[in-house]
Order: sequence, then structure tokens, then C-alpha cells
Amino acid sequence: MPRVSQDHLDARRRQILDGARLCFGRFGYEGATVRRLEEATQLSRGAIFHHFRDKESLFLALAEQDARRMADVVAEQGLVQVMRDLLAGHNAHPADWLGTRLEVSRRLRTDPEFRARWAERSEQLTTATRKRLLWQREAGNLRDDISIEVLAAYLELVLEGLVSHLAMGLPADDLEPVLDLVEESVRRYRSVPKH
Repeated sequence: MPRVSQDHLDARRRQILDGARLCFGRFGYEGATVRRLEEATQLSRGAIFHHFRDKESLFLALAEQDARRMADVVAEQGLVQVMRDLLAGHNAHPADWLGTRLEVSRRLRTDPEFRARWAERSEQLTTATRKRLLWQREAGNLRDDISIEVLAAYLELVLEGLVSHLAMGLPADDLEPVLDLVEESVRRYRSVPKH
């Protein structure tokens, strides 16, 4: 029996993740039945579950992929840039990403087992945010009267609010100044010299 190349396996995994993202985004976790996942990925259940143990593992892989992408942006540009990218629609599939993100929030609230599995994976974004804030503080750009933990929690809360706002389909055209305000609120206050 010929061996399947790693490139082929990686391409198949991406195909499954891309189709599953569309399916979860459209139908939610509960509505993304195996039949719908098969249709969305154009693969059999055997092919899907060869790569992922079960539907929850597939969903967690999507959520983890999103968290990893966000952590990369945070490390380079900060959490406010993640929010700006959301507003600008810079995600490959913004509506599907929002659907996945909202489904994660819902399941965290209602499913203790999922919450435990997610806690292991979600630390990546929080760690990246705290590292970025610490780096900004050491560079003298960040206010020093509030702990890094509180600043990180504040920014993550704003992100969750933005995600909810966008997911509800509310207007987002006027939110750039709001993000400017959020960014300014964490920066170190610098007095303007008087002349």
C-alpha cells in the first residue's frame, strides 16, 4: 500500500478545517452535523475523523488556529491591531471566524468539559498579550499605574465586546475612533511641554 505524503495529509487537514469553519460558522456547533461537515468539506466522515478524533476536537482545532493567528498579530503589533484587523475585514473568513468565536464563548458558558479543554489552549493569546504589554512598558510606552494583568484583561474584554458587536451585524463604520481611544487609554501619559 503506498504511503501518503505529509504534504497530502497537510492539504487534507486544511481542507477539513476550511470546510468545517464554514459549517460551524453557518450552523453553530450543534447544527454542524456530521452530514453537514461531510458536505462542507466534500469528504467522508472516515476522512474527516481520520484527522480529528471527534467533532469537538475539530472545533477546538479551529478555535486554536484562530487563537494562534491572533497571538502572532499580538506579538508583532498588539491586541488593538487584532481589533483593527477585524474591523477592516483582514481575516480570510471574517464572518466564519466570528461564528467560531461566538460558538467558543457559548460553549465556555455551558459546557464544563469544553471549558477545561479550552483553558489549555487559550493561554496562548493571554501570554502573547501580556508579553507585548510588558515589552511596551519596558520601552516606556505603556502606563505604569495599572498592572499588566489588569491591562491585558481590559483589552481582552474590549475584544470580546467588539466580536459581539460585529457578530450581531451592528454598524462598525464608526469604531476606528473607539479603538484609538482604547489604545490611548493604555499608553503612558506624556505631558506636552509648555512654550
